[in-house]
Amino acid sequence: MYIKPKIFQQFPELIAVESNRKGGISNLPHLSLNLGLFTNDKPENVQENQERFFESLGIKKSRVVQSFQVHKDKILKVTRSKIYEGYDAMITENANTFLSVTTADCTPILIYDTKNQAVAAIHAGWKGTVLDITAKTIQRMKEEFQTHPRDCYVYVGTCIDESSFEVGEDVAALFTYDLKKLDKSGRKPKFYVDLKKANVSQLLKCGVPENQIEVSSFSTVLNNDAYFSHRKEKGKTGRMMALIGIRKEKVA
Repeated sequence: MYIKPKIFQQFPELIAVESNRKGGISNLPHLSLNLGLFTNDKPENVQENQERFFESLGIKKSRVVQSFQVHKDKILKVTRSKIYEGYDAMITENANTFLSVTTADCTPILIYDTKNQAVAAIHAGWKGTVLDITAKTIQRMKEEFQTHPRDCYVYVGTCIDESSFEVGEDVAALFTYDLKKLDKSGRKPKFYVDLKKANVSQLLKCGVPENQIEVSSFSTVLNNDAYFSHRKEKGKTGRMMALIGIRKEKVA
């Protein structure tokens, strides 16, 4: 149903997980733990899947923040738990408030500022990555919570891998040389982009120590039996969820 990134397991107060596609009730093509509210799955299936997921974490759905993501760089400082629209990154310093993003090839990124007890959840597709949404989120945390990158621990989650993410020349041109590759072996040159590396690069430039960043070794395409892939499944698929929050006293 989910994995707990190793980078966060040293912090007992933190709930930080990334779901996979197993353990739910949805049928094909959303088989089976589809957690995406904004998919073509039956709403009652998604609701049941979410209930199972949150219950397994010991948290209430009313404490989970979700957003309709739009592949831009708007960042929301969360003060209350609800479903928002138009934000691809969220930050909070409120305990018992759990931020979530959903993905099916895009990169989920979870951040924990251990000094100021603040967290962030980011949805970074290629558009958000080009817009530096990860770096902008760190900057916003600095402004709102006095976050220093040296105090941050980060998980760069499961997404499409660099060998599967073929893009057009126009998209490739938006990425620096070290974040893409050109394959000339076929009849027509092909361009590939590494979204994980691109977002790690932003974190390092911000000053997050490399040994405080964990990168998922899995691919939504190559490990499609365990993860949803929008590209592999031609748009007919579900969504995983990456979630982070600080749990303190029990709340209603």
